[in-house]
Amino acid sequence: MKILVTGANGFLGHYLVPALLEKGHTVLATGKGDCRLGLYGKPGFSYDTMDFTDPLQVKKLVERFSPAVIVHAGAMSKPDECEQNQADAYRVNTAATLHLLSEAEKQQSFFIFISTDFVFDGEKGMYSEEDPAAPVNYYGKTKQAAEAAVRNYPYDWAIVRTILVYGQPLAGRSNILSVVKQKLESGETYKVVDDQLRTPTYVGDLAAGIVSIIEKKGTGTWHLSGAEQFTPYEMACKTADYLHLDRSLLIRVTADTFSQPAKRPLKTGFVIDKAVQELGYKPVTFEEGLKRTFG
Repeated sequence: MKILVTGANGFLGHYLVPALLEKGHTVLATGKGDCRLGLYGKPGFSYDTMDFTDPLQVKKLVERFSPAVIVHAGAMSKPDECEQNQADAYRVNTAATLHLLSEAEKQQSFFIFISTDFVFDGEKGMYSEEDPAAPVNYYGKTKQAAEAAVRNYPYDWAIVRTILVYGQPLAGRSNILSVVKQKLESGETYKVVDDQLRTPTYVGDLAAGIVSIIEKKGTGTWHLSGAEQFTPYEMACKTADYLHLDRSLLIRVTADTFSQPAKRPLKTGFVIDKAVQELGYKPVTFEEGLKRTFG
């Protein structure tokens, strides 16, 4: 199957693209700048530079490759940046999704959009796919608007929401676990919030879940995350203990301690029963996720 992936140079892309190639798919990985995936020479792999906010670049590449599936994993995903640069956030997260949908429609591609728990307000926690979205920050609003556009797509589509993705960063951006390791190994203190609940997601599980959606033609909305609920502070403490680092350097704080531009939902977390039952989704425990991250 011919699959186009946006944001392929990102954290998820480094796990998703190899997982798709292992299944024998033909993958056109796209991203801004040079390829950082280290997969040249792998059967079925190719890479092209594409700014997915540029409709002409999107049109040219999608027409040439004619993908059966488009996985739109690229995004402006830092909530504070989105809050402070709302025009850019809308252009990258919402308008660009519309460009991609328009070109996907011409190919009748299966369109898969990667979304976030930040479409929820965080009042209830442990959200199912049917719970109403009510974002509390601009990042969540751009993703909610993009989700609405995907739902109007006339061919097969899937929305994949995930939460606080962690794992070994193979290139580029760090995540909470790698930051904890770096800070504590340097003897630095690190402030971590303990009043926000999440079901953190091992990046390999997220990639495997997306592969299942593609191969089972799993349309509709999916929640893919871990099964266990933790605060970021609890995650940081478990990371410190696993690495035998000094957890006293971790400073427990609440969201009120930070003056962050973007408000965070307090309690998210996902009910993943649908993915478990229909996709065979089997997330690892956080303990196993630590082993895979630092093993």
